[in-house]
Amino acid sequence: MASDCGEPVVEQRAESRSSKTVGRGHWLVYVVLAILGGLLTFVGARAQQKATDDAVFRKLTDEYCAAWSTGNADAPAKFYDKSNGLIFYDVAPFSYGNWAQYHDEVQKYFLDGAHIIKLTAGKDLRVSRRGLIAWTTVPMHFASTDKSGKTQEMDLRYTGIWEKHGATWLLVHEHISAPLPGN
Repeated sequence: MASDCGEPVVEQRAESRSSKTVGRGHWLVYVVLAILGGLLTFVGARAQQKATDDAVFRKLTDEYCAAWSTGNADAPAKFYDKSNGLIFYDVAPFSYGNWAQYHDEVQKYFLDGAHIIKLTAGKDLRVSRRGLIAWTTVPMHFASTDKSGKTQEMDLRYTGIWEKHGATWLLVHEHISAPLPGN
Protein backbone atom coordinates (compact mmCIF):
# COMPACT_ATOMS: atom_id res chain seq x y z
CA MET A 1 0.00 0.00 0.00
CA ALA A 2 1.36 3.44 -0.85
CA SER A 3 0.48 6.90 0.35
CA ASP A 4 -0.41 9.81 -1.93
CA CYS A 5 3.28 10.70 -1.97
CA GLY A 6 4.22 7.26 -3.14
CA GLU A 7 5.87 6.20 0.15
CA PRO A 8 4.84 3.04 1.85
CA VAL A 9 2.64 3.62 4.95
CA VAL A 10 4.57 0.98 6.89
CA GLU A 11 7.72 3.12 6.87
CA GLN A 12 5.83 6.14 8.26
CA ARG A 13 4.52 4.05 11.12
CA ALA A 14 8.00 2.68 11.85
CA GLU A 15 9.44 6.20 11.90
CA SER A 16 6.58 7.34 14.15
CA ARG A 17 7.21 4.48 16.61
CA SER A 18 10.94 5.16 16.56
CA SER A 19 10.52 8.87 17.38
CA LYS A 20 8.08 8.04 20.23
CA THR A 21 10.61 5.58 21.69
CA VAL A 22 13.37 8.19 21.51
CA GLY A 23 11.04 10.74 23.21
CA ARG A 24 10.26 8.27 26.01
CA GLY A 25 13.97 7.55 26.39
CA HIS A 26 14.72 11.25 26.90
CA TRP A 27 11.92 11.53 29.45
CA LEU A 28 13.34 8.58 31.40
CA VAL A 29 16.82 10.15 31.38
CA TYR A 30 15.38 13.42 32.74
CA VAL A 31 13.56 11.59 35.54
CA VAL A 32 16.68 9.64 36.51
CA LEU A 33 18.78 12.85 36.50
CA ALA A 34 16.19 14.64 38.64
CA ILE A 35 16.21 11.79 41.18
CA LEU A 36 20.01 11.74 41.30
CA GLY A 37 20.08 15.52 41.73
CA GLY A 38 17.64 15.27 44.63
CA LEU A 39 19.70 12.55 46.30
CA LEU A 40 22.90 14.58 45.97
CA THR A 41 21.15 17.60 47.46
CA PHE A 42 19.90 15.50 50.39
CA VAL A 43 23.34 13.99 51.03
CA GLY A 44 24.94 17.44 50.87
CA ALA A 45 22.37 18.89 53.26
CA ARG A 46 22.92 16.02 55.75
CA ALA A 47 26.70 16.55 55.59
CA GLN A 48 26.23 20.28 56.19
CA GLN A 49 23.86 19.58 59.12
CA LYS A 50 26.40 17.17 60.65
CA ALA A 51 29.19 19.75 60.38
CA THR A 52 26.94 22.41 61.94
CA ASP A 53 25.86 20.04 64.76
CA ASP A 54 29.48 19.11 65.49
CA ALA A 55 30.44 22.80 65.80
CA VAL A 56 27.38 23.68 67.92
CA PHE A 57 27.91 20.83 70.37
CA ARG A 58 31.68 21.35 70.54
CA LYS A 59 30.97 24.93 71.65
CA LEU A 60 28.24 23.82 74.10
CA THR A 61 30.48 21.11 75.58
CA ASP A 62 33.43 23.46 76.04
CA GLU A 63 31.17 26.10 77.63
CA TYR A 64 29.63 23.40 79.86
CA CYS A 65 33.10 22.37 81.09
CA ALA A 66 34.09 25.99 81.67
CA ALA A 67 30.89 26.57 83.67
CA TRP A 68 31.51 23.57 85.94
CA SER A 69 35.14 24.68 86.33
CA THR A 70 33.95 27.88 88.07
CA GLY A 71 33.25 25.83 91.20
CA ASN A 72 29.72 27.20 91.42
CA ALA A 73 26.77 25.00 90.41
CA ASP A 74 24.81 28.11 89.38
CA ALA A 75 27.11 28.62 86.38
CA PRO A 76 26.20 25.41 84.50
CA ALA A 77 22.49 25.69 85.39
CA LYS A 78 21.76 27.30 82.03
CA PHE A 79 22.61 24.02 80.28
CA TYR A 80 19.95 21.96 82.10
CA ASP A 81 16.21 21.48 81.64
CA LYS A 82 14.63 22.18 85.03
CA SER A 83 11.64 19.82 84.58
CA ASN A 84 10.91 17.38 87.41
CA GLY A 85 11.50 13.71 86.81
CA LEU A 86 14.69 14.05 84.77
CA ILE A 87 17.49 11.74 85.88
CA PHE A 88 21.14 12.78 86.00
CA TYR A 89 23.85 10.22 86.80
CA ASP A 90 27.11 11.48 88.23
CA VAL A 91 30.24 9.82 89.58
CA ALA A 92 28.75 9.94 93.10
CA PRO A 93 26.19 9.44 94.48
CA PHE A 94 24.30 7.17 92.14
CA SER A 95 21.72 9.55 90.65
CA TYR A 96 19.77 12.75 91.00
CA GLY A 97 16.04 13.02 90.29
CA ASN A 98 15.95 16.61 89.01
CA TRP A 99 18.14 19.63 88.41
CA ALA A 100 17.48 21.20 91.82
CA GLN A 101 18.68 18.07 93.63
CA TYR A 102 21.67 17.72 91.28
CA HIS A 103 22.63 21.37 91.80
CA ASP A 104 22.47 21.20 95.60
CA GLU A 105 24.21 17.85 96.06
CA VAL A 106 27.06 18.52 93.62
CA GLN A 107 27.62 21.93 95.18
CA LYS A 108 27.76 20.37 98.65
CA TYR A 109 29.82 17.23 97.89
CA PHE A 110 32.16 18.38 95.14
CA LEU A 111 32.32 22.13 94.81
CA ASP A 112 32.14 23.67 98.30
CA GLY A 113 35.35 21.97 99.47
CA ALA A 114 37.28 22.73 96.30
CA HIS A 115 39.79 25.51 95.82
CA ILE A 116 40.40 24.86 92.12
CA ILE A 117 38.36 22.75 89.69
CA LYS A 118 39.14 22.07 86.07
CA LEU A 119 36.88 20.00 83.81
CA THR A 120 37.98 19.58 80.20
CA ALA A 121 36.41 17.71 77.30
CA GLY A 122 38.53 15.53 75.08
CA LYS A 123 38.84 15.94 71.34
CA ASP A 124 36.80 12.83 70.53
CA LEU A 125 33.33 14.42 70.78
CA ARG A 126 30.66 12.43 68.99
CA VAL A 127 27.29 13.92 68.12
CA SER A 128 24.16 12.13 66.92
CA ARG A 129 20.98 14.03 66.23
CA ARG A 130 17.40 13.09 65.37
CA GLY A 131 15.27 16.21 65.02
CA LEU A 132 15.00 18.01 68.35
CA ILE A 133 16.98 15.36 70.28
CA ALA A 134 20.76 14.98 70.21
CA TRP A 135 23.16 12.89 72.22
CA THR A 136 26.83 13.54 72.76
CA THR A 137 29.61 11.35 74.06
CA VAL A 138 33.08 12.54 74.94
CA PRO A 139 35.89 11.57 77.29
CA MET A 140 36.56 14.23 79.94
CA HIS A 141 39.27 14.96 82.46
CA PHE A 142 38.55 16.27 85.95
CA ALA A 143 41.24 17.84 88.13
CA SER A 144 40.73 19.53 91.49
CA THR A 145 42.64 20.90 94.41
CA ASP A 146 40.77 21.11 97.68
CA LYS A 147 41.18 23.88 100.25
CA SER A 148 43.83 21.85 102.14
CA GLY A 149 45.95 21.48 98.98
CA LYS A 150 45.10 17.83 98.22
CA THR A 151 44.79 17.14 94.49
CA GLN A 152 42.59 14.69 92.69
CA GLU A 153 42.45 13.77 89.01
CA MET A 154 40.27 11.37 87.10
CA ASP A 155 39.31 10.54 83.58
CA LEU A 156 35.59 10.44 82.96
CA ARG A 157 33.18 9.14 80.35
CA TYR A 158 30.40 11.56 79.53
CA THR A 159 27.08 11.09 77.71
CA GLY A 160 24.64 13.98 77.39
CA ILE A 161 21.10 13.83 76.01
CA TRP A 162 20.08 17.24 74.72
CA GLU A 163 16.65 18.50 73.71
CA LYS A 164 16.06 21.63 71.69
CA HIS A 165 13.75 24.17 73.36
CA GLY A 166 13.21 27.01 70.87
CA ALA A 167 16.73 28.07 69.87
CA THR A 168 18.36 26.57 72.98
CA TRP A 169 19.73 23.06 73.54
CA LEU A 170 19.19 21.81 77.11
CA LEU A 171 20.39 18.68 78.87
CA VAL A 172 17.50 16.39 79.79
CA HIS A 173 19.74 13.53 80.91
CA GLU A 174 23.42 12.98 81.44
CA HIS A 175 25.59 10.14 82.56
CA ILE A 176 29.07 10.63 83.96
CA SER A 177 31.15 7.65 84.97
CA ALA A 178 34.74 6.87 85.81
CA PRO A 179 36.51 3.70 84.73
CA LEU A 180 37.57 1.36 87.50
CA PRO A 181 41.15 1.92 88.68
CA GLY A 182 43.64 0.25 86.38
CA ASN A 183 41.39 0.40 83.32
